[in-house]
Amino acid sequence: MSDNSNFIIETSPQIKQSDSTKSVMWVVSLCLLPAGVWGVWIFGPRVITVILASVISAVAAEALMGYLAKRNTLMDGSAVLTGLLISYNMPPAIPLYIPVVASFFAIFVVKWTFGGLGGNFMNPALAGRVFVFFSWTGHMTRWTMPDALSGIDTVTTATPLGFLKSGLLDYTGTAVSPVSFLVETGYPHSTLDSGITAWFSNNLGLDFANGYVDMFLGNIPGSLGEVSVFLLLIGSIYLFARKIITWDIPVSYLLSFGILIWIFGGTRYTGGTYFSGDVVFHIFTGGIILGAVYMATDMVTSPLTGKGRIIFGIGLGFLTFLIRVYGSFPEGVSLAIILMNIFVPMINQYTKPKRFGIQIKRDTK
Repeated sequence: MSDNSNFIIETSPQIKQSDSTKSVMWVVSLCLLPAGVWGVWIFGPRVITVILASVISAVAAEALMGYLAKRNTLMDGSAVLTGLLISYNMPPAIPLYIPVVASFFAIFVVKWTFGGLGGNFMNPALAGRVFVFFSWTGHMTRWTMPDALSGIDTVTTATPLGFLKSGLLDYTGTAVSPVSFLVETGYPHSTLDSGITAWFSNNLGLDFANGYVDMFLGNIPGSLGEVSVFLLLIGSIYLFARKIITWDIPVSYLLSFGILIWIFGGTRYTGGTYFSGDVVFHIFTGGIILGAVYMATDMVTSPLTGKGRIIFGIGLGFLTFLIRVYGSFPEGVSLAIILMNIFVPMINQYTKPKRFGIQIKRDTK
């Protein structure tokens, strides 16, 4: 009889590849760092305390639960990544006790209640974020204006998406797209945005409204780690190259969401019509890149099969569109991912490959 003492049975994800769980967690955290550094740069050094409060709380909760369960889980990097993602979903001026509560909720309730890493059925960081969002909605929707938009009040009440959704209630102008609405109603943009926009117009003949450059680079109010689409995409290049994440979920998510926005998004504006939605605006705002690339692709809470991941991504796109355009919340990414996490077992069940070599009994009567 062979000696099986060297084999260790663990919970999912059980994916055969050279990367260990530990290396994957630390690599993802490193790829997220540029976006966090940008948050510190544009929102100020207090952002560092928000990040540290989230990460230290998550690590402390993990250490306590690992000790009680007699499992050495502290160095696998999952708690650090959870704390980092929680902080990235926080407004820059958030009271520090809120990310602390979110981190403890994520680790104690969502992760360890179901047995620790691999046992949770939804993304712990997003669950923590949603929990504190509904517990302290006022603090979770109070946004800091970036330093690049100098001359504006330090704190504003809305991100571009929030400003759009609230402003449309009493709007009587003629704008037919989100960015033209922001420009017409005086939403601020940086001098860098104006300069780059003018350069594209003068040198390449590409005319587009002010605001897109700020949204792409991250000169907008928002959660401290989600605003820079550019740096989040830069970090994702290495993850795709290492095949730590695959294209299935991000592409199907963004593509389905973009198609729905293009078809129906324009109908939400005065004078808008079908097939006129501003896809670029919605992709560049609301944390959808952070969600699609770094959170929806979580190996534990996403489907195991390629077909299942595509179905999962399409469901994310539909729910995000539904919540963002027709619901009462301006963003919708966090809720969409958590809701689709619930359907993952069913998606796995109906998309699992056929097993060969199994004899099927037939009724010969």
